[in-house]
Parts: sequence; structure tokens; C-alpha cells
Amino acid sequence: MERIPILRMGKLLLVTIQVDMHDRLALALQDDLTGRIVKDGATGVLIDISSLDVVDSFIGRMIGNTAAMARVLDAQTVVVGMQPSVAITLVELGLTLSGVRTALNVEKGMALLTGSSAA
Repeated sequence: MERIPILRMGKLLLVTIQVDMHDRLALALQDDLTGRIVKDGATGVLIDISSLDVVDSFIGRMIGNTAAMARVLDAQTVVVGMQPSVAITLVELGLTLSGVRTALNVEKGMALLTGSSAA
């Protein structure tokens, strides 16, 4: 089965979603990510969704649930690169992604996770 790579950068994990998400892949990512948070002692997770043109309610909930699980495991989550169409869809679906911080790009997302100021 296809998997989404999770890169480790110090105490942070970086996930770049570059394929169309389907339900099974989303659940596998959630399992892989929570396992890696524990294994690597990660304090932050950056999820880059800039390649996604469409997010349905299941994927939106999965992102929110993954952030909640990360929080329980003492890691912050930042979602970056959200397309305007995805933001509109999430709002129309009533998904607020509570607990998920967002940033325009990877650089600003990393600054949020590390506490440094973005350029």
C-alpha cells in the first residue's frame, strides 16, 4: 500500500502530501504519524497540503483528529500551504480544525513550531 513519507528534522516531523488523499491513505498517515511522534520524541508536526486542490469532510476531520492526537502526545501541529479553494470548502463544510495552527508556507510554519520569527 502507498504511504506518505514523514521526514524528521530535529524534534520536528515534516509531512508533504503530494498525492490525492483517499480514506485508507489518510488513516495510514494518521497511524504512521502518531507512531513517529512517540518513536522520535517529536515536539512539532508540519503538514504541507499545498498540493491538495480538494479536501473532503473525511480528510478535513482526519487532519483535525491527527492534530488532537499529536497534542495528547505533546506535539504541536501546523498545516501549511492551504489553497484558497480548500479553505473555502472546509468553512462550507463547517470544519474549523480546532487546535490546528496554519501558516501560508513551510518557512512560516517552521517559525511557528520553533518559536522564531518568520522572514
